[in-house]
Amino acid sequence: MELTVYGPLRAATGTKRVRVDPDGGTVRAVVEAVVTAYPRAESHLVDCDGTLRPSVRVTVDGERASLDDDCPPDAEVALFPAMRGGTR
Repeated sequence: MELTVYGPLRAATGTKRVRVDPDGGTVRAVVEAVVTAYPRAESHLVDCDGTLRPSVRVTVDGERASLDDDCPPDAEVALFPAMRGGTR
């Protein structure tokens, strides 16, 4: 499965488009596959207890998705980690 990563995840993966082989058909399986394939991405995606960081956004076919949502192999998946900076 190919997916698009944004922000600081690009530094962890080395590219905007990455390929992973999730062990299951859920968003959780995709996130776990990204962390396994790109260990430096873990701190951007999950907290120390293994839960998805509240500021991380995952979309499947353009719609926001939760970890337990289905994620078919041909879906367009994007990962948006927490972004820092900006002004108020």
